[in-house]
Amino acid sequence: MFGTVVVGVGIAGLARIRDLMNPMPSSPSEHLKLFGFVSRRSFGNINEAKQISLEDALRNKDIHAAFISTENKSHEETIRMFLEAGKHVLVEYPMALSAKAAHELWEMAEQKGKILHVEHIELLTEEYKQLKKEVAGKDLVKGTLHFTGHVLDENKSGFPAFSGIARLTWLIDLFGDLTVTSATREKQKDKNYSRMTVHFQTANK
Repeated sequence: MFGTVVVGVGIAGLARIRDLMNPMPSSPSEHLKLFGFVSRRSFGNINEAKQISLEDALRNKDIHAAFISTENKSHEETIRMFLEAGKHVLVEYPMALSAKAAHELWEMAEQKGKILHVEHIELLTEEYKQLKKEVAGKDLVKGTLHFTGHVLDENKSGFPAFSGIARLTWLIDLFGDLTVTSATREKQKDKNYSRMTVHFQTANK
């Protein structure tokens, strides 16, 4: 069995715990053993998974891999700690708040002989696969992607562009490399409202 730990118990972390506790029959997940989860908050147990300290997760030789599901800003530091401790790492997208940090982490994983995998689970959904089929072989002339959400804590989630970076990855996967041509941000603090508008060009303009 391959020992694992889940770090962070938001929506993604809870889904990880659920799936590790109840793996699909004959799937690779059956070979993973969840030793527990790490959280800043005190829970005790969640679905029979026990809470353990970060120190125990890093020290435990029976834990071979960490699933990191924390807020964006803490990804880099948490990845470094688990790689230093000799663990493989799976992290929710985005891996870090800068490309420079991401490249450093990949180099570190390579030096340690460990796997560092970034998972962007939205790209694996049936809805996204269908969208990809629909645009295959077509040229993009013009388009708009609009999405809404709660105003996020920038100290935890990173600057506003990172709140939507998962959706921007859709566009790059569908249409290739993009260049930012302009970006604006509107804020209305009294209404707890923020909007970022960004224009991109594809490689063929």
